[in-house]
Amino acid sequence: MRARVIVLAGPSGAGKSRLAERTGLPVLRLDDFYKNGDDPTLPRITEGANAGIVDWDVPASWLLEDALATLEELCRAGRAEVPIYEIAQDGRCGSRTLDLAGHDLFVAEGIFAQEVVPACREAGLLAAAYCVRQHPVVTFWRRLTRDLREHRKPPLVLVRRGLALLRDQRRVVAGAVARGCEPVTPDAAFAAIRALARPGGSPAGSAGVGS
Repeated sequence: MRARVIVLAGPSGAGKSRLAERTGLPVLRLDDFYKNGDDPTLPRITEGANAGIVDWDVPASWLLEDALATLEELCRAGRAEVPIYEIAQDGRCGSRTLDLAGHDLFVAEGIFAQEVVPACREAGLLAAAYCVRQHPVVTFWRRLTRDLREHRKPPLVLVRRGLALLRDQRRVVAGAVARGCEPVTPDAAFAAIRALARPGGSPAGSAGVGS
C-alpha cells in the first residue's frame, strides 16, 4: 500500500468539504459517485410534499462499489481516474485523474462516506474516520445558503429538503458512529488529522483509527 484514507462523514452542510481542503491533503469527493439522474434504480420519496422526487439522501442513490474500488486503487497505486458529478445536472460531466503525488494519507469526504468505513478498515486501507457535526440549526443554514448559491435545486425543494435533514441529523450522526466514525467538531477533526499527518503521528483516543 502506498497510502491510507482518512474518511470524513457527517450531515450535508456540516463542513466536511471545507475541512478536507483545510487539511492540505489530496481529497476524493465521494459525492461524485452519485448515480445519474436517469438511472432507473434511483430511490424516490413516497410521502409528503416531496413525494415522487428522487431521494438523494439515502445510500441507494449512490454507487458504493465504485467508490470502494477507487479508494483501493488510490491506496495501492497512488492515483485513480475519478468521476466529476454536477449536482445541478443530476449526472456525471466527465472525469479527472486524482494523483496523490507521494502523499501517504488522503481524505475521502461525502454524505455517504460512513458507508465505506467497514470495508476500508477490513482491507487495511483506513487511517481514521470522523463524523463532522455542528449544531443542527448551523448545519441547516450553511447547507441552505450553499445550495442556493450553487443553484443545486429549485429553492422550495432546497428548503423542504433542508428542514427534513435538520430533523434527521441525529439519526445520521448515530448511523456514522455505528459504522466506526468518531463524532467531532470540524476543529477537533482538523487537530486530529494534523497529528496523524505528522511522522509517526496518530490521533490519540480516536475510535475511528484503523490498524
